[in-house]
Amino acid sequence: MVDALRRQHPAWRLLVADHAPLIASFLQRTFVEPNVRVMAQSALVEALEDTLFGLREQLGEQAFPKSANEYLNDWAALERGWLRKFYPPGSDEVHFDLTPATERALSWLASLTDRAFVGTESRLLTLFDLLQQMRQGSETDPQARVRELHKRRDAIDDDIARVLAGNMPLLDDTALRERFMHFTALARELLTDFREVEHNFRSLDRSVRERIALWQGAKGALLQAILGERDAIAESDQGKSFRAFWDFLMSQSRQDELTQLLEDVMALPPVAGLQPDPRLRRVHYDWLDAGEHAQATVALLSQQLRRFLDDQAWLENRRIMDIVRSIEARALGVRDQMPPGDFMTIDEQSASVT
Repeated sequence: MVDALRRQHPAWRLLVADHAPLIASFLQRTFVEPNVRVMAQSALVEALEDTLFGLREQLGEQAFPKSANEYLNDWAALERGWLRKFYPPGSDEVHFDLTPATERALSWLASLTDRAFVGTESRLLTLFDLLQQMRQGSETDPQARVRELHKRRDAIDDDIARVLAGNMPLLDDTALRERFMHFTALARELLTDFREVEHNFRSLDRSVRERIALWQGAKGALLQAILGERDAIAESDQGKSFRAFWDFLMSQSRQDELTQLLEDVMALPPVAGLQPDPRLRRVHYDWLDAGEHAQATVALLSQQLRRFLDDQAWLENRRIMDIVRSIEARALGVRDQMPPGDFMTIDEQSASVT
């Protein structure tokens, strides 16, 4: 399996490519850091030409002999698979986007850099909280749930009493920095996930089109199979998780709360000392943009699928009309000279209704 990944997986091929440092750094700077989902060919060529010009000044003209457009087409070729090249609806200009494999490779490369410190407390608390959520969320005994709620209420009452008594335990600078770095990593990973969600939806659409093209049975059975598959995707773990995320983030009160939380946290001196990326102040809007792009992809695929089915229906209707006209022509041909014997037999004069 590892050998197959080494030979076939785009992420592995990128890491061992001749110009891997150029490819990784350029795509990271152009797509990942600013959270750009799609870029027109003209803008991407211009950005790459600027990068190549600087490198040729340092390393010589022969360091990168191809043009920017040739490099982009090479990176988007099927045997590479590092960029997705496509025409968006309503545009006659080629656009590019990262593939999920490329973004995973870039994330792995970023994880290789030295970290200021390895935080373990926040991760342990996250794991502990996840276990508690799973246990409490799967508990079916009402009495056990009530006991757990009373326990949590008692703990809150104790916290209130300590605060009223002037005892307010605070997180130290190390704990604040650790939790903020953990938040930053998770926020970036969430943006990365959206490209894979879009990729999975496009893969579903492609498999459905292949099934339509090769279908030989009744159209009703085809539609039932297609709708059943789309429902299965929507009800899958990934589909349910994405829908829950979207419903949570689309709440205006949640957006306002996230905005205020980010402003308050970024203003903390230990966090400000880390000089965080200013774009983190609006990372939840980046999540919304990425989510809307995924939703738009699903809507576009649905429209294209409907048009594809309409084309199939038109072809089927045309075939039926050709058969009807053939029957009419044959009937007119024998109108003046009726054939002898039985012209047609019918097994039943009426249909039996079940």
